[in-house]
Amino acid sequence: MHLNLECDEKTHMRSYEISPGLVIQGFTPPMRLSDFKLIAFDMDSTLINIECVDEIADAAGRKPEVAAITEATMRGEITDFKESLRQRVALLKGVTLADMEMVYRERLQLNPGAAALVAACKSAGLKVLLVSGGFTFFSDRVRDRLDIDFTRANVLEMVEDKLTGRLVDQAWGDICDGAEKRRMLLHTCEQLGISPKQAIAMGDGANDLPMMKACSEVGGLSVAYHAKPVVRDQAMVAISTGGLDRLLSVMQLTT
Repeated sequence: MHLNLECDEKTHMRSYEISPGLVIQGFTPPMRLSDFKLIAFDMDSTLINIECVDEIADAAGRKPEVAAITEATMRGEITDFKESLRQRVALLKGVTLADMEMVYRERLQLNPGAAALVAACKSAGLKVLLVSGGFTFFSDRVRDRLDIDFTRANVLEMVEDKLTGRLVDQAWGDICDGAEKRRMLLHTCEQLGISPKQAIAMGDGANDLPMMKACSEVGGLSVAYHAKPVVRDQAMVAISTGGLDRLLSVMQLTT
């Protein structure tokens, strides 16, 4: 096992690079997958390879403008996720259903190791939650591909097969932001009759931090996947190279 010990200046926790591109901090092994009952994933750039809003914007010729807002939001430079998303969605006005289907068919792929990690978690008895600041058009399809148990995402308003540039309010609220991701994770734990210490939360952007902290602060596990620095620095496991299923090597190393 490759072991490199550092002390993170922001978290004041010792971090261990247990192999290249795989760092743990803030907990002491052993940790077993079977000790957990729920794993929660962000979707865009975590479970899948794209930021869906950016790729939809490409169909409208507005990808650079939308992608710049997305990047600043994920890095934590824009802190009002709801307003950021509304701005980006407004720029999608006029995109067609056919354009959306093209994005799903030609651009969206599961990230490496996604299917293997989800299958391993389900085999170990965990339920799987997908919480996304993206859109149900994509999250519902990803849910079906991976047999995911619970989802929460935003609904794009469409009239006559064209986006209106607005989101549809849902029974639980208007937009799935960081606070809603955290709330949905805690609600799912309650539904399952478990504690957040029995949950794993995995993401890559600043709006994933609330749900990640809801786990890590009570003894659960937070995982950053190819994440922005603000997320990577605070995660208990940071995967910077390779696939999502590298989390399984942490579990194997710590059994």
